[in-house]
Amino acid sequence: MSGDTAREVGFDCQVAKVHSTADITSGMEQVTMSDRFDCDNCKESLYGRKYIQADGGEGDNPYCIPCYDSLFANTCDECKELIGHDARELFYEDRHYHEHCFRCFRCDRSLADEPFTSQEEALLCNDCYCNEFSSKCVACDKTVMPGTRKLEYGGSTWHEGCFICHSCEQPIGSKSFIPDKDEHYCVSCYEDKFAPRCTRCKKALAKGGVTYRDEPWHKECFVCAGCKVQLAGQHFTSREDNPYCLKCFGSLYSKKCEACSKPITGFGGGKYISFEERQWHQPCFTCTECSVSLVGAGFFPNGDQILCRDCNTNSNL
Repeated sequence: MSGDTAREVGFDCQVAKVHSTADITSGMEQVTMSDRFDCDNCKESLYGRKYIQADGGEGDNPYCIPCYDSLFANTCDECKELIGHDARELFYEDRHYHEHCFRCFRCDRSLADEPFTSQEEALLCNDCYCNEFSSKCVACDKTVMPGTRKLEYGGSTWHEGCFICHSCEQPIGSKSFIPDKDEHYCVSCYEDKFAPRCTRCKKALAKGGVTYRDEPWHKECFVCAGCKVQLAGQHFTSREDNPYCLKCFGSLYSKKCEACSKPITGFGGGKYISFEERQWHQPCFTCTECSVSLVGAGFFPNGDQILCRDCNTNSNL
């Protein structure tokens, strides 16, 4: 297996920010009894009362506290009550919360000024998120914390430093590896431990190769003993345990045709004729004089010649 190559996963924690009501003031101002100073909403007098001035676009408009809260305060997404002007307000993704309502959905821990994440709109502290949703490393059985580097393979998860070669115990990281049952090996260790050795060069066969007489060979090592051409995927034969391409075998060991002097190999279904100590390719077995085929017919030897009946008769006249 090529190495097969493992992937990294992370998430971003977010912290809610304090919402501050802009352009408001509170307190008492000195006014004369002859001036009217009323709440801009309910029109009740603000003399002797606390009030808040809000920017209305054409000056500062005063409001009594109840009117200001009812008009301008946000509603807490958790308890659905108004967030008063004097309360600390937190907001997250267009949602507003009282400080005491901004809590972990699981353990009820306050998330004000704490890292958290959102899971299907539920707010979770880091600890609860990790316990419920984070994977555990199959090597050390500890939680793989969000944002840390991890490796995943075959449905299992490892800390990056826990995913190691079973043999040399070095981290595999993003390098190629080879699985063997529940164990994982870097390529070099796997080859040293499991891979077969080439019959010729004695080096490991990481992949591919050929088998000849139940022995493994690299493709580039399985060559003709004569011309050294690669034999993988080619027709070949052997002599004295040495493989030969057909051309070299014919040149070195085959008998020669009496007519054309080329090797008679017999490969590919080729037929030949043998007479005494001489051999012919079947197409080459013809009358020396008229070239008629003598295959299946009577013939007459005449020294180095072979003659058909007619040519032999004519030669004796």
